[in-house]
Amino acid sequence: MTAFPSLRRYTEAEYLALEERAAHRSEFYRGEIFAMSGGSINHNRIVLNTVSVLRTQLEGAPCEVFASDMRLLVEQHRLYTYPDVVVVCGRPELVAGRNDTLTNPIVIVEALSESTERYDRADKFRFYRAIPTLREYVLIDQYTPRVEHYWKGADDVWMFEEISGMDGALELRAIPTVLALRDLYARVEFNAGD
Repeated sequence: MTAFPSLRRYTEAEYLALEERAAHRSEFYRGEIFAMSGGSINHNRIVLNTVSVLRTQLEGAPCEVFASDMRLLVEQHRLYTYPDVVVVCGRPELVAGRNDTLTNPIVIVEALSESTERYDRADKFRFYRAIPTLREYVLIDQYTPRVEHYWKGADDVWMFEEISGMDGALELRAIPTVLALRDLYARVEFNAGD
């Protein structure tokens, strides 16, 4: 994340008011506003493929898929962020008085990029783990067919598995879906200028 070049601290209300008028999305954490970088063509393909696959497989289920324009509040850390893909089961819970900020994801998916990979794996995942409803976290590499899958197991211990290769598939545990890597990477061109 890249912070705006300012020593000024913002309140959450100021941040939300700025976001309503902003041309580009930003994240908010501890009074600082962080501009989000744009995604590559492969990043966008992966996100759209993931939304499409999830939406198709969840047809008729009490779950809904949201793409990267839906903001998420991690209440415990007061982090406002825009995950690439979010799944909510049951009624979406929103921040009071807002229709654009979720609080109850069951699955979060991030497509990794060079600029966000470290953050997505470390601090962001630590923040996300504080969400009581979150059961699974998926990281999709945009440079090679590889998916990292974290899920909350017994006694709230986070477990890990890695799936790689175009013939691989990820079975999510919290929702009735299987994500074939071939589908997630449809039209993705590896080593093509990303």
